Amino acid sequence: MTRTEEDTDRMKVIGITGGVGAGKSMILSLLEKECSCRVLIADEAAKKLQEPGGECYNEIVRAFGEGILDGKGQIDKAEFARVIFGDEEARSMVNSIIHPAVNRYITDVINEERQARRIEFLFIEAALLIECGYDRICDELWYIYASEETRRKRLTETRGYSNEKASSIFASQLSEDEFRRNCAEIIENDSDEEGAAERIHDLIVRKRREFGFGEC
Repeated sequence: MTRTEEDTDRMKVIGITGGVGAGKSMILSLLEKECSCRVLIADEAAKKLQEPGGECYNEIVRAFGEGILDGKGQIDKAEFARVIFGDEEARSMVNSIIHPAVNRYITDVINEERQARRIEFLFIEAALLIECGYDRICDELWYIYASEETRRKRLTETRGYSNEKASSIFASQLSEDEFRRNCAEIIENDSDEEGAAERIHDLIVRKRREFGFGEC
């Protein structure tokens, strides 16, 4: 693949979303192999920002007290989850601290990569991509689709979820219609990795052409 400075100056920011069990991690791995890109996982950014020295750490400790810390001064995930479990006001407070900080972090990375001019695509994966308004900072949103049957099988076989837990998560997420209505591209991921890889290749070839990037 060849690319020019002009190509990377036009870096496209793509939001990746889909229901739990849709196989977003595998698709992101295929995208990394297929094109010049960087992948940002919003959940990983949030964890980083909650570490000591991270933007959210002090504010969370001030809000919920040092009782949520472990012996090393880290936020104890289990204890923190226990403190906010079932408390809508507490969860809302946590979201008001973390979501804006993650948004700022991602925006800073976007600006950094635009200045560096070294990649064509920056992919952002977030569970609440649509709900949190990431369409405002993305050029396009892409929906990773797998049928509910496939997703349920993946969750029960690879994560050990019960059918009841899977159903509860499905019910809490956006409907397929909402995902499709908000996304520019649909990536089918019901089959094996080889089939997904072919679809990703075809999509990137088409997108590079649409965005005016150099030929591979």
